[in-house]
Amino acid sequence: MASPRILPSSPLQKLATFKDRPAPTTAASPRPPPAPDASSSPLDAFASDPVFSAFLSPDFDSARFSSQALSSGSAAALAESLQDAVHLLQGHLRSEVLARHPALLSQLASLRSAESSLAAVRSGVDALQSSLRRARQDLAEPRRVVRTHTLQLSNLHAAADLLASAARLLRLSRRLRDLVAVGPPDRLDLAKAAEMHREIELLYQERGLSGISVVEEEIRWLSETGNRLRAEAMKAVERGMDESNQNDIWCGLQVFYNLGELRSAVDTLVSKYKGVGVKSVGVALDMKTISTSSGGFGPGGVQRSGTPQIGAGKRAAEALWERMGRCMDELHRVVTAVWQLQTVLSKKRVPFTQVLFLHEVWQEGDPLLTDRVWEALVKAFASQMKSAFTASSFVKEAFTHGYPKLFSMIENLLERISRDTDVKGVLPALNPEGKEQLVATINIFQTSFLALCLSRLSDSVNSIFPVSSRGSIPSKDQISRIVLRIQEEIEVVRMHGHLMLLVLHEIGKVLLLLAERAEYQISTGPEARQVMGPATAAQIKNFSLCQHLQEIHARITSTTSSLPTIASDVLSPSLGVIYGVACDSVTSLFQAMLDRLESCILQIHDQDYGAEGMDVSMDNNASNYMDELQKCTLHFRNEFLSKLLPSSAARSETICTMLVRRMASRVLIFFIRHASLVRPLSESGKLRLARDMAELELAVGQNLFPVEQLGAPYRALRAFRPVIFLETAQLGGSSLLKDLPPSVVLHHLYSRGPDELHSPLQRNKLTPLQYSLWLDSQGEDQIWKGIKATLDDYEIKARARGDKEFSPVYLLMLQIGSSLTENT
Repeated sequence: MASPRILPSSPLQKLATFKDRPAPTTAASPRPPPAPDASSSPLDAFASDPVFSAFLSPDFDSARFSSQALSSGSAAALAESLQDAVHLLQGHLRSEVLARHPALLSQLASLRSAESSLAAVRSGVDALQSSLRRARQDLAEPRRVVRTHTLQLSNLHAAADLLASAARLLRLSRRLRDLVAVGPPDRLDLAKAAEMHREIELLYQERGLSGISVVEEEIRWLSETGNRLRAEAMKAVERGMDESNQNDIWCGLQVFYNLGELRSAVDTLVSKYKGVGVKSVGVALDMKTISTSSGGFGPGGVQRSGTPQIGAGKRAAEALWERMGRCMDELHRVVTAVWQLQTVLSKKRVPFTQVLFLHEVWQEGDPLLTDRVWEALVKAFASQMKSAFTASSFVKEAFTHGYPKLFSMIENLLERISRDTDVKGVLPALNPEGKEQLVATINIFQTSFLALCLSRLSDSVNSIFPVSSRGSIPSKDQISRIVLRIQEEIEVVRMHGHLMLLVLHEIGKVLLLLAERAEYQISTGPEARQVMGPATAAQIKNFSLCQHLQEIHARITSTTSSLPTIASDVLSPSLGVIYGVACDSVTSLFQAMLDRLESCILQIHDQDYGAEGMDVSMDNNASNYMDELQKCTLHFRNEFLSKLLPSSAARSETICTMLVRRMASRVLIFFIRHASLVRPLSESGKLRLARDMAELELAVGQNLFPVEQLGAPYRALRAFRPVIFLETAQLGGSSLLKDLPPSVVLHHLYSRGPDELHSPLQRNKLTPLQYSLWLDSQGEDQIWKGIKATLDDYEIKARARGDKEFSPVYLLMLQIGSSLTENT
């Protein structure tokens, strides 16, 4: 079997593809194009050939291929190869044609048949077009006739409709003429006439009746009638707004609604009244106007700078306040008038739709009519006030000194508006925010007024308490004058709640300044605290300061007592500081005296109350320490209290009486405490101690304070005297114990107990003074804990000795202590 023939390979197969890489520098020997397989076409062989595959690409560029072939150096061989490929393709095409010759002949016969069929269709189309041309010619004339007659009919209908509308307009116009001609204008049915006017106007506009001479004449008359209706309606509305007559307002608004002009009419009214209010504010604060009304630049006039000429200040001020009063009246009239308009709009409804008239002129979220006017008035007022404050020293001074009057005008205006527009079921003209906005427009003068008030009062304080001087005490008249000045400042603003609070805040600052200056004048040191000799100059100065500050506190407190509670609360902190400084000026003296009296009472522990004998019990003289205490209290009364407590005020509640009462109460309690600590205490000692109590009651009552008015301390003193004479068995059920502190009873029981029952004083090895200081810092429950510790020690000792019974005193103390624990 012969081997298959192997076609020689083409030299072009050895060439690299031109698209992928550059041609080699040496030309390769050309080769013939690949011979196709018997089962494949040349295109399949070309597709795998690196050179001929480029010719199958849809973006083949012959110029680029030629350029690459020429630059490769083997252009001739490539051209020969390409020529062979062309011959090969041509041969393949020829073989394809021969192979498919019957099919090609069949397709050619089909094309001839199609051409004959197309010729038959073309002749049929020509015949159809001819028939259409004849039909068009037959239908054109009837269509023209129908279109002409249709246009004629349409014009006839339009003319008839126009004539009918014109006739209807003339009839309505005649009826309107008859209605307008009936009676005088005040009896004219404006609403009905406006409705007919609107109907005629809409008929004229919607039907296009312009250009008809008879209609145009009626329209000219209709325009004049409309102006008359608008004028009459506007007069009715304005009359109703000014006179608070809602019927007139309603009649006028009904006319505008029937005319279809309700929104524009309401906007016009609001703008008009807004302008009137703004103008009144400008006129009130216009210096030229005030100058003219005051006689020009002669006496009573105001210069361009806003300062009155000599002798003209009073007249210019009167003119200013007079114009401000008229301005307030005008603002009240404007706001209430617009509120009347708004009220009618919010109450009346459209007859057929039942929609409120207000909704015809106002949308949800928009400001109400009164809010729109009020906002403009507040803006104008704020601008004028600011301008007057900065541009006119005269107005600034007038409104600053007379701010309460200006504030009163604003308050009265707001009150009048609120009162006159307070109707159930209707929104008021002003809300709280709107009122605050107007008040805020004069804040600039309020600040100036408060600063002036503070300056006046501060100057008064500086005049009686100079910063550079220490030691000078104001006189009683000076104190009275500054109190009167404060009372005058309060009286000026008494009727103005908010302003009064602001003024009270400024007065509070002045009182703090006064307290600071007075505190600087208080004398301190040994001279101010000595109680053994006569009152020193430093102490007398402190007494005067105390009395002056006390008078200021009392009189200002009396003044504020008639004010509302919130006003009194404003001054309460400052008055508290005044009171505190007044106390500080004499507190050191009273403390020194109390320390002296307590040192006298502490000498009770140096006395012998445990001795027995008739001589001791029959001795009617008081103890030495009590004699000394009596002398000290008498000296304190004569040298100090006589100056601090004048006879006319001895029984009144003052700072000094308060301090004396506290000191007297402390002396009684301190004595009872240390008398309960006396141990041992014999029967003779009890008599002596009772005598000392009587002397103490007499000394305190005569020289310090009436003991009957001391309350619990006095009751304790009166109860302790019989308690010391009761038997121990009687003490547990005695009613006297309720007037005594439990610690006093417990301490006294130590004097009745056995020697091994040590008191806390003995157990802790404290001095009476140390133990007393500890008692001052503890409550009854803590004192009982200290006492209970001594009782526990006693119980341990008794059990150690084998005692079968405890001392009755021990059991009674446990009973009292347990009841104290239960109560706690």
